[in-house]
Amino acid sequence: MGLHVFVIFVIFNLDRIIFWIMLYYNRSNLQLTTFLLLGIPGLEDAHLWISIPFCLVYLLSLMGNVALLLIIKTDRKLHEPMYLFLCMLSVTDLMLTSSTLPKTLSLFWFNDREIYFEACLTQMYFIHSLSTMESGFILAMAFDRFIAICHPLRHSTILTPAVIIGLGLLIVFRGAVLLSPHPFLLRWLSYCKTNVISHTYCEFMALIKLIACAETRIHRAYSLIVAFLTGGVDFILIICSHVLILHTVFHLPSKDARLKTLGTCGSHVCVILVSYTPAFFSFLTHRFGHHVAPHVHISVANIYLLVPPMVNPIIYGVRTKKIRDRFLQFFKVSELNLFYT
Repeated sequence: MGLHVFVIFVIFNLDRIIFWIMLYYNRSNLQLTTFLLLGIPGLEDAHLWISIPFCLVYLLSLMGNVALLLIIKTDRKLHEPMYLFLCMLSVTDLMLTSSTLPKTLSLFWFNDREIYFEACLTQMYFIHSLSTMESGFILAMAFDRFIAICHPLRHSTILTPAVIIGLGLLIVFRGAVLLSPHPFLLRWLSYCKTNVISHTYCEFMALIKLIACAETRIHRAYSLIVAFLTGGVDFILIICSHVLILHTVFHLPSKDARLKTLGTCGSHVCVILVSYTPAFFSFLTHRFGHHVAPHVHISVANIYLLVPPMVNPIIYGVRTKKIRDRFLQFFKVSELNLFYT
C-alpha cells in the first residue's frame, strides 16, 4: 500500500521532482568559476625557455605594427586604399596578440594557470572575432590588388574613401556579430568533467571537446558554419582574385611590367600563406587529426595567432618600396638628430 502511494505521489509530482533535480544540478555546475590553463602539454618543464621566443615575437609584433601605423599616418602619399586596409590589419593584429600573449607569458613565467570563467569566454570571443576580422582585411587587400591590376582606370572611382570606410566597418561588424553567440552558447553548458584546458589560451573547440559534457552538436555545427562563411569563403575569394590577377599579368605586353606587377602582389601572397596555412592546420587537426601529438597541435595553434602579426609588417616593410623608403628615411632623420645633439 505504501509503495502504491509513493508511486502515485511520484507520478503526480514528477515535474516538481525534475525541477529540483535540475536546480541542484545547475547549482553544482555553477560552482565552476575558474579554468586552469595547462600550457603546452608534455613541455611543461620547458615553459620558461619557450617563453623567450614568445616574448620576442610579441615585442616584434608590437614594434613592427606600431611603426607601420606611424609611417602610414605621417606620410600622405601612403593614404591609399591598400595601405589604409593594411592599417586596419595592423590594429587587428595588435589587439589579437595582446588578447593572448600577456596571459600566456604569465603562465610560462609565474605558473599563473588560473583564469576566471568570464575572462576565459571573453578571451575566446576576442581571439575568434579578431581572427575573422584579420581574414576579412586580407580579403579587402586582395580586392584592392584585383581592382588596381585588372581595372586600373576605375580603381579610384570604385575604392572611394566612403567605400573603404564601409568595407572596414562591414568586416568589423561581421567578425563581432557572427562570433558573438560563441560565449553565450558556452556560458550555459554544463561543465562536469574537469576545469583543466590543455592549451595556452581559451579556445572554442578546446572548451567543447575537453570540458563540456552536455550535448554540443548545435555548438559544433554553428562553429563549422561560421568558419566556412568567414575563413573558407574569404580564402576562396582570395584565390579567385589572384587567378584573375595572374591572367591579367601574363597578358601584359612588357616583361618589365609583368615582373613589377608580380613583385607588387608577392608581399600579399606571402601574408596569405603565413596567415592561412597554420590556421587550416589547426582547424583540420581539431576535427580529423586525432593522432597528432598535443604539443604539436598547440604549438601550431600559437603560431597561427602569433607569427602573422609579427611577419606582416616585416613583409610589407621589405617588399613594398614606398613603405621601405619611408622607413629608411625615418631612420636617417633619427640618426642625424642623434648626431647633431
